[in-house]
Amino acid sequence: MAKHNAVSDTKDAAMETKLPDPVAMGKAMTDIAERSQRLVNDFLARQSQDGTPASFDPLNVGNAFLEMTAKMMADPAMVMRAQMSLWQDYMTLWQRTTQRMMGHDAEPVAAPERGDRRFQDSAWDENVLFDYIKQSYLLSARWMQSTVSEVNDLDDKTARKVDFYTRQFVDAMAPSNFVVTNPEVLRTTMESGGENLVKGLSNLLDDLERGKGKLAIKMTDTTAFKVGENIATTPGKVVFQNDLMQLIQYTPTTEQVHTRPLLIIPPWINKYYILDLRPKNSFIKWAVAQGLTVFVMSWVNPDETLAAKTFEDYMFEGPLAALDAIEKATGETEVNAIGYCLGGTLLSSTLAYMDTKGDERIKSATFFTTMTDFSEAGELSVFIDEEQLAALEAQMSEKGYLEGASMATTFNMLRANDLIWSFVVNNYLMGKDPFPFDLLYWNSDSTRMPAAMHVFYLRNMYQENRLVEPGGITLGGVPIDLTRVKVPAFFLSTREDHIAPWKSTYAATQIFKGPIHFCLSASGHIAGVVNPPESNKYCYWTNAKTPKSSDAWLKAAKQHDGSWWPEWYGWVAKHGGPMIPAREPGKNGLKVIEDAPGGYVASRAD
Repeated sequence: MAKHNAVSDTKDAAMETKLPDPVAMGKAMTDIAERSQRLVNDFLARQSQDGTPASFDPLNVGNAFLEMTAKMMADPAMVMRAQMSLWQDYMTLWQRTTQRMMGHDAEPVAAPERGDRRFQDSAWDENVLFDYIKQSYLLSARWMQSTVSEVNDLDDKTARKVDFYTRQFVDAMAPSNFVVTNPEVLRTTMESGGENLVKGLSNLLDDLERGKGKLAIKMTDTTAFKVGENIATTPGKVVFQNDLMQLIQYTPTTEQVHTRPLLIIPPWINKYYILDLRPKNSFIKWAVAQGLTVFVMSWVNPDETLAAKTFEDYMFEGPLAALDAIEKATGETEVNAIGYCLGGTLLSSTLAYMDTKGDERIKSATFFTTMTDFSEAGELSVFIDEEQLAALEAQMSEKGYLEGASMATTFNMLRANDLIWSFVVNNYLMGKDPFPFDLLYWNSDSTRMPAAMHVFYLRNMYQENRLVEPGGITLGGVPIDLTRVKVPAFFLSTREDHIAPWKSTYAATQIFKGPIHFCLSASGHIAGVVNPPESNKYCYWTNAKTPKSSDAWLKAAKQHDGSWWPEWYGWVAKHGGPMIPAREPGKNGLKVIEDAPGGYVASRAD
């Protein structure tokens, strides 16, 4: 039987209401008014300076919904069925809510999905009013999403876009995002005398000021971390650099190391230190401790001077330049390589290019959450169509690069409840400061994209999927063909990946012709990769065979507890060569330029 009701909860909360200090409140509101006026004036000044009219629909959402509406109106029977279903659900909800108000137990009509943190506060279940608000929202959300998904005759891209932006709307309208329909916020407001809302408004203005008029939500305490001091601290030296990257060689921690060095190619959409956050979760530190001579490429944060740098330049000045530098640093002409996400896409392209030249310096390749076949690119594909690409090219042409914040917003939208709305509630409604979190600090340390490179990547990979076509892409004047790559390959994908869906990454097992080891980790694009053995978290799956179907692979796969890292080391050690005395950075053909993590990674986009 329910122990509370809306009236008694409200009375109890009212008794605990704290009266605000009028002097402090007045001072805070005066400060807020002054800052708000300044923001408005800055916005108007920027608008007057910019003579280019902004697009009313830069994401090309309107056309998708117009097409969906037209198809829906052509099937009135479907609309009627959906309306009747919603009406019946609401009638059931009314009946069960009435039962609860009369003191009886009643099964919920709709319940949040497991792991939905929006409704964790006990009042969402115990208080009849808030339970009704919650279920009413869930019913409406379910109805809206199922209705648009049942519209017939929409092409796949339009259907995916409609579904994605419907979910964005549904997430935005959650009752947890509003003061009067969030019981935790209401309770805090009454207990603090509204100080949480004043502090939240101040936090909102801080974010607007930091974003120069655009909302830049603060996800973590950025003052709690400093690159090179408490993150990215694995000892090493920068031993080579060019316009696009610095090459870091890490200091060995074992007396003996494998002959073949390890080259890590991170994505240049983010900073490399996702693999070197803190000692307890640093893949780089762990790899060094296994007896590997580790080199990592730290990409530059490009500005307008690098606008003309192409995908091809990233290959020549990235992994190919690194291979030359590693030979000078160690005397070794053969290496094992890792590519993470976009870095893996570059690694696969580089391997295909090297094949045309008879270059066999990379003896094994590991791919972390890497797309090569972009035919099923997941929800990121909703941002790729001709209208959006044209708008993006026009935007980049002004500065020569894409702002890092633009990419960050795109990725955050893929997990809006976790990466947007949870912070809206915490920072603006609860008036709290975000807590220190190394991964979110890294997530906010975004990088810019050179215009020429980014246009090539989006058009050739995401829009036209030419990388998997033999000869579909030309690099260095020669057409490349992934199907000619015979290097032994280890593919690590993650089951809940929202950026590189694992079933899409699995397609590479049917493209490359060398020995394949495919490994699937639990969790997502970051947590599934950055999962040290000591944490004893998650699990992973392996299967010695690689059938055509990803579902068939998983059905026959064996599940293992814990981290996949030892599984990978067992594989790469077979390609590492005999053990030799450890190598110190700067002792051979390359001199030390500066200590790790180097200067390139310290450059922020904000």
